[in-house]
Amino acid sequence: MADILIDALKDSVRLIPFLFVTYLVIGILEHAAGSRSRRIIRKAGKTGPIWGSLLGAFPQCGFSAAASYFYMGRVITLGTLIAVYMSTSDEMLPILISAEVAPATILKLLAVKVGIGMLSGFAAELLLGRMFKKEAAWEQEHEHSPACSCAAGAAAEAVRHTLKVFFFIFLISLAIGTVIRFIGEESLSALFSDIPVLGEAAAGLVGLIPNCAASVAITQLYLEGIIGSGPMMSGLLVSAGMGLLVLFKENRDMRENVTITVVLYIMSVLWGVLIEFFGITF
Repeated sequence: MADILIDALKDSVRLIPFLFVTYLVIGILEHAAGSRSRRIIRKAGKTGPIWGSLLGAFPQCGFSAAASYFYMGRVITLGTLIAVYMSTSDEMLPILISAEVAPATILKLLAVKVGIGMLSGFAAELLLGRMFKKEAAWEQEHEHSPACSCAAGAAAEAVRHTLKVFFFIFLISLAIGTVIRFIGEESLSALFSDIPVLGEAAAGLVGLIPNCAASVAITQLYLEGIIGSGPMMSGLLVSAGMGLLVLFKENRDMRENVTITVVLYIMSVLWGVLIEFFGITF
């Protein structure tokens, strides 16, 4: 256990400088473009899923939460909301950068998520859009997002994000190392690959956890070679950051919330199964 603990700590500590620089750059860009992104998504109209997937791919503070507020105020449609949720990368991008994954691989992964978000958004709008067209539940549009304290400054926010993600990476690395030590890496990997659809379905359930730990865990499992591209994509597509948490907390229509969550989960798992079936890798 001492070796496992030391290895997990070493692997996590070496990521700290990369995480901090990545979050610092993201924070600066977010402060410069955050309000502009919200204005674009509000005015998107029928092209909402296109803009939603493009803007959602950029790791902005609470963008998925803002999208939930806009949806509840009927500023954006169901398709746009789904597009934002599925393209949002949460903590995936900083972890991939800090792990020194090839830029071409990261761009390919982001492009696939954006494309899937667009297609899924238009599909949701076409098949289910009419079910959710009703008057706005709120009298005012909600601009704020409780997901982060952007006013704290880019540097302070970068430190906070770095420490939080470092903590999750350490715990997840420790858990993975312990499991591998006792049951073996091949046996653990087989749990996600030997039975069709099971890996994608399980990763999708992990992705539904409304916490950055979900995307951290899925990304780490993929980098460790425990899960393949299909389960990884299923988990990351359904991992909507704080978006679902805000939806369930603020929207009084629980049936609508559950329906949106089920649609998001089923679409994410189906995309993961297709990616695994066709042998697409990143």
